[in-house]
Amino acid sequence: MPYEAWENTAFGYHHDPKYQSGILMNNAAIKADCIEKMERYDVRPPNPRLPARNFSGGNQQKIVVAREMDRQPDLLLVGQPTRGVDIGAIEFIHKQIIALRDAGKAVLLVSVELDEILGLSDRIAVMFDGQISGERLPNETNEADLGLLMAGVTEQQGAA
Repeated sequence: MPYEAWENTAFGYHHDPKYQSGILMNNAAIKADCIEKMERYDVRPPNPRLPARNFSGGNQQKIVVAREMDRQPDLLLVGQPTRGVDIGAIEFIHKQIIALRDAGKAVLLVSVELDEILGLSDRIAVMFDGQISGERLPNETNEADLGLLMAGVTEQQGAA
C-alpha cells in the first residue's frame, strides 16, 4: 500500500496523544506535524500528500530521520543516517545527532563513512567477522587505523 508522507511521519507513533482526537487519530494534526518536519528537514517537494515512494531516496531518508529524531529518544540506533542526502541535509542531520548526544541521549551510529564516524563519535568500536576487532577514541585514531581494524588487522597482528 503506498503510504503518503504524512502517514510515514506517524508510523510507530500513532498512539501519541498529539495525534489523537478522542479515540480516533487526528489526521489534521499528523499532517500539520508532517508539514513542520518537511520544512525543518528541507524535504522536497514539501508535499505531505505525496506517496513516500515518489520522493527521492535522500528525501525519503529525511522523512525517516525527522520522524525518529524529533521524538528525542533516550537511545537512538541510527544506520547510515546521511546516505543519499544532500550536503546541507548532512550537516543538519549531524547537528541533530550531536544535539541528542549533548542532551544526554545515547546514540549508536553505524556508518561506512569514516569521516562521519570520526566527526560524531565519542567512542568507536570496529567490527570484523562478527567480532569487535578494536575500540578507539576519535582523537586517537585515523581513517587508516580504522580501515585496518575493518579488515581484521589488530594491533597485535600489525606489530608482528
